[in-house]
Amino acid sequence: MAGEGLLEVRDLTLRFGGITALGGVGLTIAEGETVGVIGPNGSGKTSLFNCVTGLYRPTSGSIRFRGESLLGLSPDRVTARGVARTFQNLRLFLNMTVLDNLMLGRHLHFRRSLWAAALRLRGEEVRHRERCEEIIEFLDLEAWRDARVASCAYGVQKRIELGRALATEPKLLLLDEPVSGLTAEEKDEVSYWIHEVRGRFGVTVLLVEHDLRVASRLASRMVVLDHGEKLTEGTPEEVQRHPGVIRAYLGDQ
Repeated sequence: MAGEGLLEVRDLTLRFGGITALGGVGLTIAEGETVGVIGPNGSGKTSLFNCVTGLYRPTSGSIRFRGESLLGLSPDRVTARGVARTFQNLRLFLNMTVLDNLMLGRHLHFRRSLWAAALRLRGEEVRHRERCEEIIEFLDLEAWRDARVASCAYGVQKRIELGRALATEPKLLLLDEPVSGLTAEEKDEVSYWIHEVRGRFGVTVLLVEHDLRVASRLASRMVVLDHGEKLTEGTPEEVQRHPGVIRAYLGDQ
């Protein structure tokens, strides 16, 4: 059974001048869960991700991961703690190969001593490459292993970014609209890999997704944001029946 409180967000508020992007949002994610965050455009979903991963510093509130505060940590230090993410707008190195993009995800696991850097220890590099090759096989990326990312189709690039996040060996994986812009077939494929990630890599997943069908299939629990505040949370079935969710997505009519 999943443990409790891998990630704990309490009374999280984020303001930009007179605009409140998040207003007292709270959520708890247990180890081993897959939780979906849904809501209309501008509801604060990506702002929540940016606060958790250190890109934004919240105005007030707390963010604790494995019992320790993430507030004030830079994005690379948050990643080193075991939190990785993908972005709605892909942030890949287009002129590098697929393998090299994944190897970049391993950089925080390389030994940083001057002695190790001078020797460029072959055994260590092989170990990191083997880890990346495992992820490439898992995501069915063998055909693009040595290709420049710029030459890969958009759907393949989405998989590459997922692979790079997995290469950091996260305990918590944040996925920002992982199936946006994909065909129906590609959505099914990515949904399969996200489902398998939890068992294969022991990762807890928090995802933002506009496609309610995909989110409902992947998440055991959903948190709904609207205008920066938490509207409700519950199982996918409970959430989709909530009158406020229906209004937020479909309007009063």
